[in-house]
Amino acid sequence: MEFLPIGPLAAAIIVIALTEGRAGFRAWGRRLIRWRVGWIWYAVAILLPVLLVLVSGVITMVLGAAAPGLAQLTWSGMLTVFAVRLVNPLDGPLGEEPGFRGYALPLLQTSRSPLVSAAILGVLVALWHLPLVLFGGLSVTGLPTTFAITFLYVWLFNRTDGSVLLTLLFHNSQGTFTMGSFGFTGADAVRVELVYFMVVVLAVLGTIALDRQAWQKAPRRATAVAAFSFGRLPL
Repeated sequence: MEFLPIGPLAAAIIVIALTEGRAGFRAWGRRLIRWRVGWIWYAVAILLPVLLVLVSGVITMVLGAAAPGLAQLTWSGMLTVFAVRLVNPLDGPLGEEPGFRGYALPLLQTSRSPLVSAAILGVLVALWHLPLVLFGGLSVTGLPTTFAITFLYVWLFNRTDGSVLLTLLFHNSQGTFTMGSFGFTGADAVRVELVYFMVVVLAVLGTIALDRQAWQKAPRRATAVAAFSFGRLPL
């Protein structure tokens, strides 16, 4: 069995074709390419994931871990990884963002607050990544981290007026510089995963405490008004 990140993208295309047609594809497409946002949000999308990993790695090193992987990192190598992941639909960013943030999240936010929508989407995204845990591609700690970091994706999506492009950049950056970049081994590799989870949770709590307005109501262009909506399905 193989994990295919393109699943959310394929699901979004199929569901839109069956339920909304051309109008749905136009609205979806506008969210995918929405690039007119303040430059600060481009910085947040690219640098915040790096900062979360960097803080986690430094804390782990302060606790005594060796990080031999840092000596092998090069700007050219990281830029190459970033560029390839950006256009590869069989990788996480392009395979998942159009489905999770481009389609599912706007539907959830049509009838729910961003906070509740993030919690629901976080569970769905974590379940989607469960096969990675079963087949060794993700640690068990990675599931609660995946749930928690979904809140940051939702915050960024809403603060950029529903831009999937910005969440795609966030996702791409998140997977370019990772805990694996430090080269931690053994107990240190386990410890950094736990530290990273706590750092992500603190970042989420920071957005909730310092930017409460962002969690009360999603902007209009970050919601979807459609005949088919998660909010109208029987529970």
